[in-house]
Amino acid sequence: MTQIIDRPPLRGDGTPEPDGPILTELPSVTTLTMAQAINRALHDAMAGDDRVLVFGEDVAALGGVFRITEGLAQTFGEQRCFDTPLAESAIIGISVGLALRGFIPVPEIQFDGFAYPAFDQMVSHLAKYRMRTRGQVDMPVTVRIPSFGGIGAVEHHSESTETYWVHTAGLKVVVPSTPSDAYWLLRHAIAARDPVIYLEPKRRYWGREAVNLTAPGPPIGKATVRRTGDDVTVITYGGLVGTALNAAEIADRSLEVVDLRSLSPLDFDTVAASVRKTGRAVVMHEGARTLGFGAELAARISEELFYDLESPVLRATGFDTPYPPARLEKVWLPGVDRLLDCVETAMRRP
Repeated sequence: MTQIIDRPPLRGDGTPEPDGPILTELPSVTTLTMAQAINRALHDAMAGDDRVLVFGEDVAALGGVFRITEGLAQTFGEQRCFDTPLAESAIIGISVGLALRGFIPVPEIQFDGFAYPAFDQMVSHLAKYRMRTRGQVDMPVTVRIPSFGGIGAVEHHSESTETYWVHTAGLKVVVPSTPSDAYWLLRHAIAARDPVIYLEPKRRYWGREAVNLTAPGPPIGKATVRRTGDDVTVITYGGLVGTALNAAEIADRSLEVVDLRSLSPLDFDTVAASVRKTGRAVVMHEGARTLGFGAELAARISEELFYDLESPVLRATGFDTPYPPARLEKVWLPGVDRLLDCVETAMRRP
C-alpha cells in the first residue's frame, strides 16, 4: 500500500511548489514527479546508511522551498536532517568538516544564485581534498542546487552555474532531465567518493515518469540518446532536453537528441558516435553563450571529429547579459525556435 503525506499549496520566493504529495512508501516501479523522485532518493540513502546527513536553509522544518526534503526530519530526526543559518559558505565548510569525520553530507544550496557565496569553499577546499591527500581521504559530499530558469522566479533565483563547477577540477557535475535520472543520479552521487554538484532543473520538478526504484539507472559519466535521428545531433541536458524533444517532433529534419546527464565526467564517446552518424551538431544550454559549456563541447567536437563534420558546430544558448526579469525570461531562454534556426543553418552549410 502506498502511504501519502498531504500538504497545502504554497509558494516560496515567487516560485510554485511541486504539485502532488511526497510518497513515503512505494512499490518498486511507480510514477513520480522529479521532486518526489529526489525526495525518495534522499529517503532511501538515509535509510540505507546512518552517516548520510541532509541539511541547508529551511530543509527540515519547512521541507525546503520546493518541499524536496519534506518528511525527512520527521522520519530520521533533527540530528540527520537539520536547518542551517543563511550562510552558504558555512554550509559547504560544515560539509567538508563532516566528510573528514566520516559522514556523508548532502547539503542543499537553496537556489542557484545563492551558490556564489560558497564558491571559495567549493573551489578551494571541497574540490581539492582528494588530490591534496593523494586520494587517501574521501570527500563524499553531494551538493544539491535547484538550478536554471523557466519558472518565472525573481532575481538570483534562476542562474546557470554549471560552467563554474565543470571548470573546477575535482568536482563531478550531473544534471538530471527525468524523474528516473533524478533518483538514480542522486543515489550514485551520494555513493561516490568524490564531491558531486547535483544541479536540479527547477522547471522539471513537476514532470512525471514511471521510476524503477530497484533497477539502477546509468551511472555518472554516461550520456543517453533520447531520440534517434539522421540529420543533426542536438546535445543538451537538464530542462532543455524536453525542449529539444519538442523541436524534434515538429522539425522538418531528423534530429538525434543526446542527453548528457553528466557534464563532468563527460561521456564524449556517445556524443562522438552520434555526430559521426549525422555529420552535424548543435549544442543547447541555458547559460550565456560566451565560455558556456557549449563552447567547450563545440571545441572538442571540432578538434576530434573535424573530418566527420559536414558543417560547423552551432550553439543555441542564452544571451551574454545578466539573467533578465521574469517577464523577459521566455525571450532570453533558448527555445524551440532558436534551436530549429540553428538546425536549418547547419543543414544549409556545405
